[in-house]
Amino acid sequence: MERRVLLAIVLSFLVLYAYQALVVKPVQKPAPAPPPASAAPPDAGQPSPANTTGGPRLSEPPAGTPMIGEPGEREIRVETRDVIAVLTNRGARVKSWRLKHYLDAKHEPLELVVTELATTEPLPFSLRVPDERVTSTLNTALYSSTEAAPPNAIGAPLDLRFEYRDTAGLRVVKTFHFDPSSYIVGISANVTMGDSPVAAAVEWGPSVGDVGEVSRFTKRAEALISSSSKVQRLSPKDLAKQSAFEGDFQYAGVDDQYFMTTAIFTGPARVSYRPVTIPPPTGSKDPPREFVAYAVDAPSSTTQLRFFAGPKDFDVLASIDREFVRAIDFGMFAFIVVPLLRSLKWINGFVGNYGWSIILLTVIINAIMFPLRHKSVVSMRKMQEIQPEVKAIQDRYAKYKTTDPARQKMNQELMGLYKERGVNPASGCVPMLLTFPVLFAFYSLLSTAIELRGAPFFGWIHDLSVHDPFYVTPVLMGLSQLWQTRITPVAGADPAQQKTMMMMPLVFAFMFLWAPAGVALYWLVSNLWGIGQQYLTNYLIGPAPVRPPPRPPAERRMKRVGGGKTEAAKGEAS
Repeated sequence: MERRVLLAIVLSFLVLYAYQALVVKPVQKPAPAPPPASAAPPDAGQPSPANTTGGPRLSEPPAGTPMIGEPGEREIRVETRDVIAVLTNRGARVKSWRLKHYLDAKHEPLELVVTELATTEPLPFSLRVPDERVTSTLNTALYSSTEAAPPNAIGAPLDLRFEYRDTAGLRVVKTFHFDPSSYIVGISANVTMGDSPVAAAVEWGPSVGDVGEVSRFTKRAEALISSSSKVQRLSPKDLAKQSAFEGDFQYAGVDDQYFMTTAIFTGPARVSYRPVTIPPPTGSKDPPREFVAYAVDAPSSTTQLRFFAGPKDFDVLASIDREFVRAIDFGMFAFIVVPLLRSLKWINGFVGNYGWSIILLTVIINAIMFPLRHKSVVSMRKMQEIQPEVKAIQDRYAKYKTTDPARQKMNQELMGLYKERGVNPASGCVPMLLTFPVLFAFYSLLSTAIELRGAPFFGWIHDLSVHDPFYVTPVLMGLSQLWQTRITPVAGADPAQQKTMMMMPLVFAFMFLWAPAGVALYWLVSNLWGIGQQYLTNYLIGPAPVRPPPRPPAERRMKRVGGGKTEAAKGEAS
């Protein structure tokens, strides 16, 4: 039984690693209020028309003469508590969407728009209609812009209205609504050709823009679709099989490890996706950058949508809607991850450092699980004590096949031995298995929590969400696990199996070289706790009693015909 327990532990960790290697909702309420929304004065800029189809760049068609518009391109900067957005009147689109509270590698506000593709791919909130010429006009025309609310209204929502009209009968009105303290932007688009309304799809283009460290532990950009409180994630390979989806969605868009942009729906919708790849520079060994572009087809000629473009922060998403938090991929143990996340943030409120918070929470969790692990170790010790007698019984029946009825006698003898010595073979297995959900949940938490992104620990560890740059924590983790393996009692393991178990810490140390530093730190502290607990348990239960090895079957005690003992047995008795 103990062999199977150890094998189950090893296989569980391997499954966890393989998962990481292969992968690793309704109408929203506005988020709480204050700081200001402001619009900065326009800056002149050079025209940069974008292609809304993702193909070759389209030139401006010789359509009608503008009747309502502006002579040159200009930018409008909108800043809220959380976002710095830059809009252009060329196509009335968003050129930049930066998050003030999250920094990139240059320690500047993180950009969620893939600006490198601005000349070949649609900018956020581009419009698309069946007529390609009209589509190009919608996204290259110079709109007139007016502010429906004073830009200096501190703490008040801000509305920006863009309008274009030409002599060919095309008229477009696009309105953006910004809340002062939210990652949500509302858009309304009304397109008409003459007296006929035209349904237009809203395109976001490639998303999202967080690159960060690329490793087997990093989640790449994927399509994200939520329907009936179930979240579906689709990789670019999946989108090659099916790229368009229709249904009664709660939200749909694109996400990566820590950020997402999604359209929020109140009814049936259609969303289409398209993978976009940026090849690495010539001569570079870096992998290509992969993004996913998406577009939302309008249900009517008057498009009114809300988009979320921000962090996958549990509290931020919960303030919008409780179902929205499912966008964070906490795995199958999400019901354990959420309390752990709240506990980690609560501890960090006092400590002020997520590295020390991880250490304290790890200690607390292991202290709570102390009785289970203690019981497991005690049971392993008891199994270890009777192992020579177990092996003697097994050797006695080794010549019989598994299907032979005589093997049943072996099981009966083993059960009798367990009962006589007060040993339950499952008592060493069950306590360990009960700790697995917590272990996997904490691992999932540290791999996905945005709170660790950019969070320093001390010394050389400046970001707990990326690997230890000097590999100190994974190496110490491997050494501590090797130490723990050596002092942990193992019942019934043959020499070859013991050597395999001693190799596992080295395998794990190698696998975790590129794991987030927060994960390696947690594992290291858990190993150190396990070592201390093993020594404490050994002290409490005392040294294992030394029993003489069982005698060979030929020398077993035998009864005489008259019921007396053999001469050898009498000699032993005396």
